[in-house]
Amino acid sequence: MSKAKIFFFAVALLASVSCKPEKQRETLFNDKDLSGWDTYLGPAWVATTDSTVGRSDSPIGLNIDPLSVFSVVEVDGRPAIRISGEQWGGLSTTQEFQNYHLSLQFKWGEAKHKPRDKNKRDSGLLYHAGGPHGADGGFWMRSQEFQVQEGDCGDYWGVAGGIMDIPAKKSDDLYVYNPEAEKLVFSDLSPVGRRCVKYPDAENPTGEWNTLELYCFGDTAVHVVNDKVVMALYNSRYLSETGELPLKSGKIQIQSEGAEVFYRDIKVKKIAELPIDL
Repeated sequence: MSKAKIFFFAVALLASVSCKPEKQRETLFNDKDLSGWDTYLGPAWVATTDSTVGRSDSPIGLNIDPLSVFSVVEVDGRPAIRISGEQWGGLSTTQEFQNYHLSLQFKWGEAKHKPRDKNKRDSGLLYHAGGPHGADGGFWMRSQEFQVQEGDCGDYWGVAGGIMDIPAKKSDDLYVYNPEAEKLVFSDLSPVGRRCVKYPDAENPTGEWNTLELYCFGDTAVHVVNDKVVMALYNSRYLSETGELPLKSGKIQIQSEGAEVFYRDIKVKKIAELPIDL
């Protein structure tokens, strides 16, 4: 997609948001509780005698949350979902979605927890999520990831076999999204790895709210951060035991991964096409 097309695509995205009747949107967070969501926590991080942490042998489990890792609180005068990050796992929709526009806001909190207390604050928006909980590292479902991490918002990461074709060029040791570049395969088994860096960087400073939008139609996805298109992704699929299979629908899962983070205004609506041909 050329730079000119990216500009017009961004304009079309904004126009589609402002022109569509609000009644077409489905609110996924009701501002009261976690109705419509499941919680899952993987193996617990536990303190060891040398002041580090180790993993328990088995997961905490589905809809078992003794530490209230996932809760509803008031932030900046409004309800929000708080994810403490103290244990790792995900908050996933009970519904599955296909051909949709998802929008939400997030803001980082203060708390950070071992073993990532010295790292960037990290969460993640997983889409087309399916299969067993804990497929990736014991914590997350097979999916495609819209990265939510300090300084890296909008990056792609293939989760538990997720695969995407993304136009990108190598910069130092990383592959960076470039709409005019050749499409490369990003996956666990790809020579270029499973991470593609977004471009441009549109994330607000830590402590401010950010608006994320995700467009999924067919096997194509678009990551939007604060009204800026930061990546277009193609040919969504995953590696199964029998080979590669299309991955065009699934649940939405929000990661808990060591950092306190707040989410609000989570809304989704069906779309019949992307705002512009890619």
